Amino acid sequence: METLKMVLMVIFALDCIALTVIVLLQEGKSAGLGTIGGMGDTFWSQNKSRSMEGTLVKITRVLAVLFIVLALVLNLKVFA
Repeated sequence: METLKMVLMVIFALDCIALTVIVLLQEGKSAGLGTIGGMGDTFWSQNKSRSMEGTLVKITRVLAVLFIVLALVLNLKVFA
């Protein structure tokens, strides 16, 4: 049981580091001054889900769910 806890803690630590890096790689949500001049509705903004930014958002969601699940599992009294 102690080995399983150690493996889960290592996965949890790697997930924390990966989640931090992925969040820092993402762009801000503000469109800046481009929306004033009508530049807000571009080809890039319409196809964000197929771009690198869309991929980063999907990876962030998966890592966040993994983070929450691992945090709950490691907090169980089974490992105490």
